[in-house]
Amino acid sequence: MAIARLHGGPLDGQVLPLDDDTQDRLIMPYSETQVVYERAQAAENTGDDDGPTELAFHFVESEDDIDPDPDDDDRRNE
Repeated sequence: MAIARLHGGPLDGQVLPLDDDTQDRLIMPYSETQVVYERAQAAENTGDDDGPTELAFHFVESEDDIDPDPDDDDRRNE
């Protein structure tokens, strides 16, 4: 089993299990949109005794604009 470590974007710092360590792209739901992360480097910890294989993924884009606090915007418009 491998893990994906996410860098940048709204899911920065998250660690997710990966069933397929050959994946080059992750497309995941986020709020009412989707975010895309791409593999950034070769796998680390690929030996038998050094823990799970780790893959770094960096934020590329979101399907729509991401607003981390939409309620706050509504108050400013009043």
